[in-house]
Amino acid sequence: MAKIEKVELRMVDLVPKVKRTDAIQSFVSQETPIVTITDADGAVGTGYSYTIGTGGSSVMRLMADHLAPRLIGRNADMIEAIWHELEFATHATTIGAITAIALAAIDTALWDLRAKKQNLPLWKLAGGAKDRCPLYTTEGGWLHIETEALVEDALAAKAKGFRGSKVKIGKPHGSEDLARLTAVRQAVGSSYEIMTDCNQGFSVDEAIRRAERLRDLDLAWIEEPLPADDIDGHVRLSNATSTPIAIGESLYSIRHFREYMQKGGCSIVQVDVGRIGGITPWLKVAHAAETFDIPVCPHFLMELHVSLTCAIQNGRYVEYIPQLDELTGNKMRIEDGHALAPGEPGIGIDWDWDAVKAKSIAEFTTDITK
Repeated sequence: MAKIEKVELRMVDLVPKVKRTDAIQSFVSQETPIVTITDADGAVGTGYSYTIGTGGSSVMRLMADHLAPRLIGRNADMIEAIWHELEFATHATTIGAITAIALAAIDTALWDLRAKKQNLPLWKLAGGAKDRCPLYTTEGGWLHIETEALVEDALAAKAKGFRGSKVKIGKPHGSEDLARLTAVRQAVGSSYEIMTDCNQGFSVDEAIRRAERLRDLDLAWIEEPLPADDIDGHVRLSNATSTPIAIGESLYSIRHFREYMQKGGCSIVQVDVGRIGGITPWLKVAHAAETFDIPVCPHFLMELHVSLTCAIQNGRYVEYIPQLDELTGNKMRIEDGHALAPGEPGIGIDWDWDAVKAKSIAEFTTDITK
């Protein structure tokens, strides 16, 4: 069992392909930490995570100063042990976004390394439930987009075989959200799914009111209606509506997910590798959700989440938001509205290293060796 000899750290700042706005914010960049781990056999694994515009420098300093040096000399196959050691080493800053984003990039690199050494794609190594998963799109549903354009994008996605479209909600008055969503529903028909996302923009009472207003549209789910730490508020909302409530992109601990599921505060789990701290805790949340008969529809990171959604029995959808096109060669394969699980060993991302190096920020490019 080969030991880790080198850890390479980089960060690329990507500009989103389209303008992205929701009820509380606008996305101007995707800081993308990238970690490459090399073991004594010369095997290499690469992982990554992301921010939505702030915190990337803190993530890189945390990895360079505190986490990556602890990897040198460790058995690369001891992923569970390494994850818990790194979590404990940062116990003063967990649970939170900066630490979780750093852990995610490292943990994903270790899984990529393990899968490559075992000559298996991640989706088979982690479970192998299916070889494809249906897609829904978010890129045409941002809050600033006019209703006519929402309809055109949803119809285009439906024509490609996609199973649904997500529309951001949170306009100043509920009637505006209702009008936008009604136009989409009338255009796409009853069999096409419409997902909505509030981005934590409502109070409990307003969320209940808007859920009731939207009830007849048969929405696939209402996502992040309340602040993520308001579990009791989500329970109250879930009890007040038949529309599924989706949560997870802003949760950073498996125990937060456990509490949501135990209390009945959600009916869709959107656990995100980049937010929960890596593949190791992601799989724990997904399997816990299966015991509650709750589907997993992960947030963002489609290039990685396709493998994990295909690994588990209760993986329902992959969210289509391209992130890595500027940094990769072969892209995620799509067939009849389904994302196909990668066949190559590893996490299935074909990094274009010339592009990665060209876009890397010199200040955060570091090699750590024994």
